Amino acid sequence: MKPVLVYGAGDFGQVIRDLVAQCGYPFAGFIDDITDGPEVLGTYASVRRTHLPEEHAIAIAIGYRHLAARWQVYRRVCADGYATPALIHPRAYVRDPGAVGAGAFIMAGAIVDVGATVGELAVLWPGSNVSHHCAVGANTFLSPGAIVCGFTRVGHGCFLGAGAVVVDHMEVPPAQFIKAGTVYSASTRNDPAVAFRMVTDEP
Repeated sequence: MKPVLVYGAGDFGQVIRDLVAQCGYPFAGFIDDITDGPEVLGTYASVRRTHLPEEHAIAIAIGYRHLAARWQVYRRVCADGYATPALIHPRAYVRDPGAVGAGAFIMAGAIVDVGATVGELAVLWPGSNVSHHCAVGANTFLSPGAIVCGFTRVGHGCFLGAGAVVVDHMEVPPAQFIKAGTVYSASTRNDPAVAFRMVTDEP
């Protein structure tokens, strides 16, 4: 296992540092382009000169408020040759780990059921549930307790708030922000009290 550099040293980065350890990877330090602090090795431009892709992997710990930037950073580190392993907590239930894309984070207690897929760089927080035969798009965040019911497709760059439910057989377009505690269905998907489209330049 290559030691993992965590890209982003804020609160989310601290969570991902712990996930790295829970998954059995050595932690190599933080990368941060904006702030300095304990165990921050420097900006990406400097760290890529000292921590080569042949010897290190990277976990992208940029949060959901910066989805477009997060995706751009991911594409850049991949193009530079760094591995971005999927991090699946040992207490998550993932029916098929091979159905989880590179760079994704699956937290403790999350469920990825039979026939379901999770796109690259997606984040499933504790207690989230991707039910059978669902597809969660790349760079999408499921907050704690969010549920995606069976035969549903969630587009890339979405955010589901805590306790939100997407009913079965739904198609959620890209870049949707589904509010906490709401039910996203055919009758509510155009209700601004339930969901709205985020501004993003993702593909």
